[in-house]
Amino acid sequence: MDSTLVTTILADICFNTGHSVPAREPMRVWGMSGVERLRFGNGRTAVYKYAVEPFDREDRILRAANRFGIPVPQVLGSIARRGMFGMIIEDLGQPLREPGDTDGIVAAVALHEAPIAEFLPVLGEDVLAGLPARGLGHLRRLHENGRWREDTADITAMLEALAVVAPKRASGAHLAPFGWVHSEFHPTSLHIGEDGWCLLDFARAFTGPGLLDLASWHGTTGDPDPARLRMLIEAYVATGGPKDALVERGGLAAEQWALGWHRVWAVEWFMEQSIKWINNPQDDPLYVKVVRRHLATAVRLLEA
Repeated sequence: MDSTLVTTILADICFNTGHSVPAREPMRVWGMSGVERLRFGNGRTAVYKYAVEPFDREDRILRAANRFGIPVPQVLGSIARRGMFGMIIEDLGQPLREPGDTDGIVAAVALHEAPIAEFLPVLGEDVLAGLPARGLGHLRRLHENGRWREDTADITAMLEALAVVAPKRASGAHLAPFGWVHSEFHPTSLHIGEDGWCLLDFARAFTGPGLLDLASWHGTTGDPDPARLRMLIEAYVATGGPKDALVERGGLAAEQWALGWHRVWAVEWFMEQSIKWINNPQDDPLYVKVVRRHLATAVRLLEA
């Protein structure tokens, strides 16, 4: 990442918004993005987020979410330049406490009730059904570049099996809740402060089945727990979420469908990162391990 460009974009946002150049305190830094706390001379603070593609449109998403009444940080200024994006947002401060399931349910209901933002990419039934084939395409390109060639025959077989059942299993994707999907809906993306809750980290939001948010809430590092997700969906409906959230889809129970498709969606994303966004062969063993684990789970859940 170009640190000089990161600094220049910050300086230009400050100039455009009438702020002095602040002191910077790194909070979290990844290979493709970073977050800093800014301290201005007048004692005020803000947060600076910067990223490269495909995380370069979060300012637009946050502004739309704000217009639609979704509690999110206010965007104070933003600039996109030469493949780099930066924005200054309000500093929500330290959270009062860690969010629990009840907080996540309330946030999910509010998010999924919001009007659809027309500029967001759409993950409908056809796109969902095509994810295994897209994964096979990524794998083919990786092989053509001399990567992922050893011990990946099982990955090919699992993607092919999922591609066969995908058209049937994708059925019901447009059942409610269908609209805003946060896509990184975890407790770490929900801030509980003195003035209530705010959702963070909208860089990968899209329009699609809201059940994918509920499927991601408890994370993906452990084994999926359909019974636990069923209880979460039932509480979501009791809190005001649409009753169709409990309806069977694709021939499967809602919780099984959501957990299975969330893993397929994650696999396609990991594979696209490997070939396009990160493209670092040194990370291949880690990505292969994650993809293999998620695919095995998806095959079982979607009964491929």
